[in-house]
Amino acid sequence: MRLILLGPPGAGKGTQAVRLTERLGVPQLSTGDMLRAAVAASSPVGLQAPAMMERGELVSDEIVLSLVAARIEQSDAQRGFVLDGFPRTVGQAVALDTMLGEMGLALDAVLELQVDLNALVARMTGRVAEARARGEATRADDNPDAFRTRLETYREQTVPLSSYYAERGLLRSVDGMLSVDRVAIDVMSSLGLKL
Repeated sequence: MRLILLGPPGAGKGTQAVRLTERLGVPQLSTGDMLRAAVAASSPVGLQAPAMMERGELVSDEIVLSLVAARIEQSDAQRGFVLDGFPRTVGQAVALDTMLGEMGLALDAVLELQVDLNALVARMTGRVAEARARGEATRADDNPDAFRTRLETYREQTVPLSSYYAERGLLRSVDGMLSVDRVAIDVMSSLGLKL
């Protein structure tokens, strides 16, 4: 099964992606993780991305699409994948559709976690405080200003994906403000799966 998870930063996409990948036996393809790995490896892509990421800006479509294409071609993604954090714009969605078509693949569904954007800043602030209290490192872009920039970018660029995928009959929406377990049940149900 080839899926996309949509939702703003802090909506719980990563948490739900883990549950989906365990249930489906397919990998989670997180563009954020791919970008951080590229940065850590000092790859050509990794050398370009850090300053943009720290400011909460999006990395270029070309860079992200090349990372996604390379990852989809890996053997563990042949049975499917859960894309988390990509596409972020309608242009990226069109490019992804084209790329998948050239590979002889297509998406099965797009799952949207619907959340109250205003509640996300408080959620992020609490998550960062808890991580710091445990002595864990936090991401450079996990601060209120960068987070607000990410939310505004989401509103402007990513929200239109809901209509794009709805028009193609792929969109399934669930209430992301419920408990993690309830969201997981609703996500699985929307795909016709049981936990």
